[in-house]
Amino acid sequence: MADSVFHTRSLGTAVEGVKDQYADGKAAKVWEIFIGDKKSRTQNYKNFLVGLLRSKGCRRILDVACGTGIDSIMLLEEGFEVVSVDASDKMLKYALKARWNRRDEPAFYNWVIEEANWLTLYDDIEQLVGNGFDAVICLGNSFAHMLDSFGDQREQKQAIKNFEKCVKPGGLLLIDHRNYDSIINSGSTPAKCIYYNVSVASKHMTDIKTSVLYVSGRPALVTLDYLIDASSLYGKSEEISLENISEFRLSYYPHRLEVFKDMLREAFGERSSFDLYGDFKSLEEIENPAFYIHVVEKDRRMF
Repeated sequence: MADSVFHTRSLGTAVEGVKDQYADGKAAKVWEIFIGDKKSRTQNYKNFLVGLLRSKGCRRILDVACGTGIDSIMLLEEGFEVVSVDASDKMLKYALKARWNRRDEPAFYNWVIEEANWLTLYDDIEQLVGNGFDAVICLGNSFAHMLDSFGDQREQKQAIKNFEKCVKPGGLLLIDHRNYDSIINSGSTPAKCIYYNVSVASKHMTDIKTSVLYVSGRPALVTLDYLIDASSLYGKSEEISLENISEFRLSYYPHRLEVFKDMLREAFGERSSFDLYGDFKSLEEIENPAFYIHVVEKDRRMF
């Protein structure tokens, strides 16, 4: 069972695009503690992402969920040209700080960082798109931040279409989401994280509480309450105590796997190719992954 299950007839939200759940600045600060050093991405993740991009000849990358910049920085260090956008200015300030601190390095001096809305993404950065990016990435369960305000996923579909417009013919979209089918069925969220080193995440994570909101009998929202040891944020003892625990809540749209696959096909067309991975492995290698990673290769032919 989930920690909490709520039933209602409407979602009760009137939010356009992605609501900035980091707007108060607290979550952004605590999230920095949780993920640790910018080099704390797992080797499996780095090998998967960098290896895939290089195997497809990708060089120019658009990170549409930049956040604090952890993925973008990793790609810059690996020699890719990166444009990074995010809807949260509170998260972006960490990326901007990283760019400033390393401004003497050509890759970071030329790093383009912009605040952008997925619903108007193409129009917002059209001058940067040119003939299209070799790859667009939206990783770390970021896309699930966009909720379904109207009950028909129209905004999510529009966002994916904007991603598609930014990908050049033959280019890639890499987008992921948690295994929400499993979360809904089991009522719990696995502590396993495929993106951050376990030693970093487990050092600060004390608990994740899962709540599921049902609208007219259908799961419409999954809320995760993160309990993080934030003693380092306040300069306190490393010993975990109640006063050192910082709690913040993030809400996600629970994407069903088959429905998400259909949205990608609708946006990119049947002539594009679609691959699916679970925790960076083929689905034959893993039965119940924590995350699904979709890799779409856009049709090379112009429509």
